[in-house]
Amino acid sequence: MAPTLTPHQTFLAPLARLALRHPMLEGQAIWWEAGDWQAQDDEEAMIDGEEIAYYAEGLLAEGFGLHWQVLAEADAPKDPVLVLLFLWQSPETPELPGPGPDWVVLAQDSTAAQ
Repeated sequence: MAPTLTPHQTFLAPLARLALRHPMLEGQAIWWEAGDWQAQDDEEAMIDGEEIAYYAEGLLAEGFGLHWQVLAEADAPKDPVLVLLFLWQSPETPELPGPGPDWVVLAQDSTAAQ
C-alpha cells in the first residue's frame, strides 16, 4: 500500500516528479523581505533538483507561504531548467514578479502562509 501524502507533499508532488524526469533542474529561493523580493545571488545557493521539494516542504512546515514556478528558456520553451520558490511569512500573498522576456512559465502553484 502506498503511503498517504501530507498536504505539503501533495502540493509539492509536481516538483518532485519533475526533478526525477529532469535531473539537471535547479531551484532558487526568492524571499519577500522589507517589501521587495530578494533573490539569492550566489551560484552555490542554487538548490539541486532532487532537493527542491524537500527544501520547500521544510519551509511550508515552518509556516511560510510559497508560490513555485517552473521556468524554461524562451528559446527552448518545453525544457524546464529552473524552479523559482517565492517565500513569504505575511498573511497576504505579496505581488509576484513576472518571469521576464527570456523565460516561459511551464507550471506554477501557490499556498498561503500559515
